[in-house]
Amino acid sequence: MRSSRQFRRLIIFVVFYLAFCVTAGILLCDGSLRPARRPLTNDEEMSARQLAADLDSNLSNAIISGRDGNPLRAWSIRPSQANDDAVILLHGLADNRFGMIGYARMFLRHGYRVLLPDARAHGASGGAFATYGLLERDDIHGWFDWLNAEVHPRCIFGFGESMGAAQLLQALQRTQFCAVAAESPFSDFAEIAYDRMGQPFHVGPWFGRTFLWPVVETAFLRAEWKYKFNMREVSPEKIVSLSGVPVLLIHGQIDSNIPVRHSRRIHALDAKAVLWEVPRADHCGAISVAPEEFDRRVIEWFASHSGRADGATRTSIDPSLLHGQALKGVNPRTQHGAKAPLFHSTASVGVSRRVSLHALSSVSGG
Repeated sequence: MRSSRQFRRLIIFVVFYLAFCVTAGILLCDGSLRPARRPLTNDEEMSARQLAADLDSNLSNAIISGRDGNPLRAWSIRPSQANDDAVILLHGLADNRFGMIGYARMFLRHGYRVLLPDARAHGASGGAFATYGLLERDDIHGWFDWLNAEVHPRCIFGFGESMGAAQLLQALQRTQFCAVAAESPFSDFAEIAYDRMGQPFHVGPWFGRTFLWPVVETAFLRAEWKYKFNMREVSPEKIVSLSGVPVLLIHGQIDSNIPVRHSRRIHALDAKAVLWEVPRADHCGAISVAPEEFDRRVIEWFASHSGRADGATRTSIDPSLLHGQALKGVNPRTQHGAKAPLFHSTASVGVSRRVSLHALSSVSGG
């Protein structure tokens, strides 16, 4: 009789546990694919135009269509004293192009033309879903082609933070940047999902791989069945390991959003990539902690690769290589692997970062 009651309690627990996991997985999927949109305001556009005027630059609006027909919008800013190179700046989750305006200031002062797009499902761009690189890699390629056609720069570089950094690295599958710099990227979407499961409880990704594994699996299955997105293909580390594009990884050592092990994991798969771990820096905080060094490292990185347009070492990646072989011989559990900022907004760090970038402007000349 006693064993019968215990068995019934176990059955009830399992039923409630599975019901919780399925419900949580559905909410997790929908919330991740439909993040809060931060609209681009008139005040932000006025501030951007004032910045351009202060730096003797010209700001114009740009628009292209994604492969699915959604409109994608950006600012293109050209300095009067240009160096013939251009940089695409990619913002983080739940932010918009204005979140990158401080970085635009830095690059404009060094003579780079800058393009600041709103990611799909963000700012003023169209699109109902954010796919963390699955669709955005083609959007970035579209902006790359637009710059080539409209501006004819000597070199096109890329800089992204957080979600934008992960999208940038995935774009290397077919977009031939001269070089890129990525701050606080996640290494793999499945890994970050496990990380996110553990973060509310201040534990590691093991919690998501064990107790909350059904939540993550439900979210992935719903994304594929309902929305037709295979989110397991979202993996910056696989793309970087096969790309010949020079990559500078920047990551704060105390990043509480996307742990530094994500960049370490990417770096472990591509010995040619350069990793700058920034002491005392939190998420996307390198510019706040070390503004002068940030300016020097990033500008020197791009300058050292300017003019590399031969394409001899930068070839498009065979998509068939992205399904297993990229990690052959590497056990992800033995690497510095973990997850990243899947569901966390970078907009919350924007205010302090922009203050630091104003400080940087005085360091770099006013």
